[in-house]
Amino acid sequence: MTALFEVKNLTIDIPVPSGMLHAVRGISFEAMRGETLCIVGESGCGKSLTSLAMMDLLPTTAIRNAEKMTFQGQDMRSFSEHQMSDIRGSQMGMIFQEPMTSLNPSYSIGDQLTEMLIRHKNASRAEARERAIYLLEKVGITAAASRLNQYPHQLSGGLRQRVMIAMMLMCDPALIIADEPTTALDVTIQAQILLLLAELQKEFDMGLILITHDLGVVARVADRVAVMYAGEIVEAGTAEEIFNRPTHPYTQGLLDCIPIPGKTARGAKLGAIPGIVPSLVGVIEGCSFRERCKYASDACAKPGIELVPVSGIVEEHVTHDYRCVLSADQCVENLAGNA
Repeated sequence: MTALFEVKNLTIDIPVPSGMLHAVRGISFEAMRGETLCIVGESGCGKSLTSLAMMDLLPTTAIRNAEKMTFQGQDMRSFSEHQMSDIRGSQMGMIFQEPMTSLNPSYSIGDQLTEMLIRHKNASRAEARERAIYLLEKVGITAAASRLNQYPHQLSGGLRQRVMIAMMLMCDPALIIADEPTTALDVTIQAQILLLLAELQKEFDMGLILITHDLGVVARVADRVAVMYAGEIVEAGTAEEIFNRPTHPYTQGLLDCIPIPGKTARGAKLGAIPGIVPSLVGVIEGCSFRERCKYASDACAKPGIELVPVSGIVEEHVTHDYRCVLSADQCVENLAGNA
């Protein structure tokens, strides 16, 4: 199956007063049509910058480089701003973290929705209005026609996020990037939005890249998972592989922080990852997690620690990779010993 979106060895560097900040360091992944890829990691690991790099919306000072970056077989590295403007919204859509700052408070919901179809598909205003009403109903907004005349401040957070989802669907894009779309919502609305995204993704056969720090969200919706730490992917695989056989110590630490129904006793202490994320300014060598890892050794400080298959054998069907000097068996044994 041909990848809908593919990036290889993506780096994002940002000049700062103290030197060069290496925010994203050589990450590679693919997104397939009809599949949900979750990129997970703690705040500051480079998840959002990765999504902005895909849409070419990085800050002007940021430097993006990639060995390969393709969308539907087209090389995005050579795209002009005009070409990217044509793709954004029409073929690639993005749902941002906070819908209130993503929607323009000066324009009605209807104007913001219909603009997409008029701009990209040369539709008439009547056609655009009809599709906007259809999609607002599709995302669960009642009295959709009357909502078109309302402004963002007149809607709740959950409704604004639904409007954002409807807006991204206006031109029937092949790929949607959702950057922590439930962060500003309460738990009940979070579940509704996630269920809605999953249903729409299957119905419209879109690729979905979901960026989050919530492993509970990942467990519910992901087909494949990429775990990021300090600008790198430290483990990647199917959701089943990541949750049933976490291999990298960081992934194990993240999962240890989550209570397990039926296993975690009431009042029991949850796991915690000690220390802080290292600075990504200047030269970075070895494993970035080694200062926080209980299994670290001198070998962890050596450069050139690459992603390797968990099986230890490079085969076409192997989907589970991790970045560690320990063997996969040693990592799993360490996890079992701490259970």
